[in-house]
Amino acid sequence: MQFQLSGQQIEVTPALRQHAMAKLDRLTRLDEKILSLSVVLSVSKLQQRAEGNLVVNGTQLHAEAIESDMYASIDILFDKLTAQLRKHRDKLCDKHQREVRQERQYG
Repeated sequence: MQFQLSGQQIEVTPALRQHAMAKLDRLTRLDEKILSLSVVLSVSKLQQRAEGNLVVNGTQLHAEAIESDMYASIDILFDKLTAQLRKHRDKLCDKHQREVRQERQYG
């Protein structure tokens, strides 16, 4: 999996990078087939923003979080991406189960 962490008008410190890498483990536990994740950290006045694009087999997920603390915005970003990935995985599993049920019923 490719992981890219960049900053706009902010220097990405090793502590921020390590914090994001620690949260990355939650996503890889849900799905091993994640192709890439790009996170952009930005600052504008009092808002600390974290935006993420997650590319999975078949779709692309996007989330963003705005907080007053960069660490909190990274946490919320990964929470949102985890929820979206879990929902995507449930849709795939449910779709395949529905096809099997219809085949058994009508087939």
